[in-house]
Amino acid sequence: MVLVIVFVALFLDHMLLSVVVPILPSYLYGIDQAPTTTTTTTNSTVSPAVIQSLRNRSVVFGCTSAPPHQDRAGAQPDEVNIKVGLLLASKSATQLIINPFIGPLTDRIGYHIPMLAGFCIMIFATTLFAFSSSYILLLLARSVQGVGGSCLSVAGMGMLADVYKDNKERGRAMGISFSGLALGLIAGAPFGSVMYQFVGKMAPFLVLAAVAVLGGGIHFLIFQPSRVQTEMEKGTPLLTLLKDPYVLIAAGAICLTTLAIATIETALPLWMMKTMCASTWQLGVVFLPDSVSYLIASNIFGHLSQKHSGSWLCACIGMILAGITTISFGFSTNIYHVIVLNALVGFSVGTVDSSVMPLMGYLVDRRYVPVYGTVYAVADAAVCIGFCVGPAIAGPIVASIGFLWLMAIIGTVNIIFAPLCIFLLSPPQQEGH
Repeated sequence: MVLVIVFVALFLDHMLLSVVVPILPSYLYGIDQAPTTTTTTTNSTVSPAVIQSLRNRSVVFGCTSAPPHQDRAGAQPDEVNIKVGLLLASKSATQLIINPFIGPLTDRIGYHIPMLAGFCIMIFATTLFAFSSSYILLLLARSVQGVGGSCLSVAGMGMLADVYKDNKERGRAMGISFSGLALGLIAGAPFGSVMYQFVGKMAPFLVLAAVAVLGGGIHFLIFQPSRVQTEMEKGTPLLTLLKDPYVLIAAGAICLTTLAIATIETALPLWMMKTMCASTWQLGVVFLPDSVSYLIASNIFGHLSQKHSGSWLCACIGMILAGITTISFGFSTNIYHVIVLNALVGFSVGTVDSSVMPLMGYLVDRRYVPVYGTVYAVADAAVCIGFCVGPAIAGPIVASIGFLWLMAIIGTVNIIFAPLCIFLLSPPQQEGH
C-alpha cells in the first residue's frame, strides 16, 4: 500500500506539472490579446477567417499562408515565452525553498503526516488553477503546487527507501513508483491540450482535484496519519549531505537531465508554433513519446541498476544520450523529428532517474544513518533546480541568441558532466558505518 500511495502521489504531482505545458502559451496569449482584440473589433470589421485564426492563436505566428520563418512573430511571442517560463519555474522555485524544511521534518515526525498534508495542498492548488483567470492567480496556484509537491515527493521517496531496505527490492520499488511519475507526464500534456481545446481550461484541473481527493482519502483511511506514532532515529544533517561529493554528483546528474527536459518543455511549444504552425493539440501530443519512453526506461533500468555497481554506468550513458538529443532539437524541422527526439530524451532521463534515485538511498546506507527524508529532499531539490532554472533561462536565451543555441548549451553541459558519474562506482564507506 505504501507503493500504491507513492505511485498515486507522483502521478498527481507530475500530471499537474505537465498538464499546463500546452495550455499556458495559448491561454496567456489570449489573456494579453483580449483587450487589444476588443478594441480592434470596435473600430473595424473583422472577417470570419481572421476570427478563426485568432481562435487558433496561429495568426500571431503568421501561420495562415506565409512561410513560417518570415512571419510576424516578434516581441509578443517572446514576451509570452518569458511569462510561461516564469510561471513554470515558480513551482520548482517554491519547492526548492520548502524542501530543506520538509526533509528534516519527515526525519523527525515520520512520512505519513507530510504525505497527507501534500494531498490536501494539491487539492487546493488544482482548484485554484481551475478558477484562476489572471496571470497572478495562475502564478499563485503554481507556487502552492510547489509546496504540495515537496511534501509528496520527499515523504514518498523516504517511505519507499524506509520500507524497502534491500537494494534489489528498493530499485524495483522505485522503478514502479517512477511509472506513476511517467504516467503522469504521459497523460498530462495530451490530456491538457485536448481538454483545453474541446472542453475548456477548468476541466483538466477539476479532474486532477478529484484524483487528489482520491489519493488523500485512501492514504488517510489506510494509514490514519494522526494516530501514527514514530520514533525515528536522528537523521544526517542537511549540511553534511550537501558537503558529500558523492551525493552532489548523484544530485547533479538528476539536476542536469531535468534541466534539459524542463528547457525543452518550455521553449519547444512556441518554437513549434513559430516554425511548424503547430496547433494546440499537437503541442501536447508531441510530449507523449517523451513520457512513454521514460516509463520504459525507468522500469528497465530500475531492474538493471539494482546492483549499485551498475548505476554509475547507466547514469553516465543516460546523460550523454540526453546531451546529444537535446542538441539535436535545434536542428528539427518538422513534427516527426520532434517526436523522435522527445522519445530519446525521455528514455535518457528515465535511465538517469531510475539509476540514481536508489543509489542515493544506498549512499546514505553506506555512509550515514539510514534515515532517508533529508537525502531525498536533496534529490528533490536537484529536480526542482532543473525545473526552476530551465524555464527561467529558456525565454531570455531564445529571445537573445535563439532556440538552437539554447539547446546546444544545455546538451553540452550534460555531456561534460557525464564522466563524473564514474566516481559513484565504489563510494567509500564512512568510519563506523
